[in-house]
Amino acid sequence: MSLALVHSRARAGVHAPPVRVEVHLSGGLPSTQIVGLPEAAVRESRDRVRAALLCAQFEYPARRITINLAPADLPKDGGRFDLPIALGILAASGQIDRNALAGHEFIGELALTGELRAVDGALPAAIAAAQAQRTLVVAEGNAAEAGLARHAQVKVARTLLEVCAGVSGAKALPEASVPMATPSPQPDLADVRGQQQARRALEIAAAGSHHLLMLGSPGCGKTLLASRLPGILPDASEAEALETAAVASLSGRGFDPAHWRQRPFRAPHHTASAVALVGGGSHPRPGEISLAHNGVLFLDELPEWNRQALEVLREPLESGTVTVSRAARSLEFPARFQLVAAMNPCPCGWVGDASGRCRCPLEAIRRYRARISGPLLDRIDLHLQVPRLPPAELRGDAPPGEDSATVRARVMQARHRQLARAGKANAHLGQSETLRDCTLQAADHDLLEQAMERLQLSARSMHRILRVARTIADLAGAPAIDRSHLTEAIGYRQLDRGSAAGDRR
Repeated sequence: MSLALVHSRARAGVHAPPVRVEVHLSGGLPSTQIVGLPEAAVRESRDRVRAALLCAQFEYPARRITINLAPADLPKDGGRFDLPIALGILAASGQIDRNALAGHEFIGELALTGELRAVDGALPAAIAAAQAQRTLVVAEGNAAEAGLARHAQVKVARTLLEVCAGVSGAKALPEASVPMATPSPQPDLADVRGQQQARRALEIAAAGSHHLLMLGSPGCGKTLLASRLPGILPDASEAEALETAAVASLSGRGFDPAHWRQRPFRAPHHTASAVALVGGGSHPRPGEISLAHNGVLFLDELPEWNRQALEVLREPLESGTVTVSRAARSLEFPARFQLVAAMNPCPCGWVGDASGRCRCPLEAIRRYRARISGPLLDRIDLHLQVPRLPPAELRGDAPPGEDSATVRARVMQARHRQLARAGKANAHLGQSETLRDCTLQAADHDLLEQAMERLQLSARSMHRILRVARTIADLAGAPAIDRSHLTEAIGYRQLDRGSAAGDRR
C-alpha cells in the first residue's frame, strides 16, 4: 500500500493542535499536490522536500503524490511540516519502514541540503506531544527550547539522514537536555536616591502584583524606579515560567531558553500600534502584553500613546487574556501582566514643581491628562506623585536606600501570605474573594464610603483600594486590615480630573 501517516503539530496561539500528514502515491503523471488549507510557505514545501531528498541520496518518486494535512479545516503555515512530509514520502515509497514512524511526532524545516532548521513554537509542541505520549523529534536549534518540557521525550537531529537513522534504529538520536537557567542580573533598587514614598509604592506593587502609574516632572526617576521592579518581584513558579516561555517561543523574535525562569520586562516605544500591543497579523502572533505575561509591561510617556492603543489594555487588565479574531479563526493568548506606567503632569512637564517654571494654561493641562481615559485609570491600583529631588539628595556621598535583596525578602513574605490564604496575588482576587479576605471594621467602612463620595470613585476602584489595603497589611504581617492600611491605600487613588488646579497652586 502506497500510503503513509506521520504525526506533527500545527501552531494555534499557545496551543499546538495535532496534524496528521497523510502521503499517498498513485499512478499518473508525476506531480506533488498538498491539500488541507496549506498557506504559501507550506505549499512551497514540495520544492524544499524534493531537493532535500535528492541531496540526501534518496529517490524522489516519479509518481502522483498527494499530501493531506489533516484536519482539513485548520490553517497550516510555516516550514514546520517539511520534515514530516519528507518522512511520509519516504515511508510511502518504501525507502524507510512506515511502522518505525509510529509513536513519534516531527516538526522542522528542511534546507535544500537536507539540514534541519529550527521553527517557532517548539515548546508548545513538546508539551502537547508529552500529553499524547509520543516522542517529538526536533532540529538541533530547537533542542534547548523543547527541553524545557520536563515530562516530554524529545529527540534532536541535525539532518534528515540522522532522523531516518534514528527512527529505523540504526543510530540513536540524542535527547534534548533541560537548559540551565541563568537569569541575567537585575538593576538594584539601591541606585535610587531618596524617593521614599515611590520606593514604598513600588514595594506594595511588587507584593500584591498591583498596577502602578507614576506622575512626575522629567528626570525625577520614574523610569529608574520602573526598571527596578523586576529585581524585587518573587520568582515565577515553574508553571508560570513555562507559560511565559511558550508565548516567547511563538513570537518569532528570538527566545533565549537560558532565561526562561526570569520574569519578562517589556518596554515598548510610545509609537507602538494597538496591534503591536495585543498581537495580530495575518498569522496571529502574541503582542507586547502577551510577551509580558507573568511579568512587567512598562509604558513610558503614557499620554503620548495613541488613544486606541491604550484602550485595548482595558479588557486584558481585567481578564488576563487577549483574543485575536480573524475571519478564519480566533486565537487566545495569555496576558496576565503587571502594568507600570509613567507620565508628565502637563505638556511641559513642570506643573507643581517648586521652581514655578510651568506656564501651561489650566485647560491645556486638563486636555493633556484627559488623554488617559477614566476607565483605564480606574483599572490602575496605585497613582503616585513622584517629586523632583533637591540636589543635596542626589550627591554621590548621600546614603543609599535599601537594596533590592532586602526589599525582595519582605515582598516574598507578603506574597507567601497571599498564596497561603487565597492561592493567588491580591491583585488577582475576584469580587467574592475580595469581600471574604478584605474585611473592614464598621468605622473603616464609613471612611471608605466618604472617600468614594469625595473622590467620585467607582465600585471597581473601591475593590482595588481594598486589595491594596490587604497587601499593605500583608507587608506589615497584620492578620486584618486596620485604619492605617486603608488610609494609605486611599492615598494612592487621588489622581482625578480635578487635580490639575491643585497642581497649579
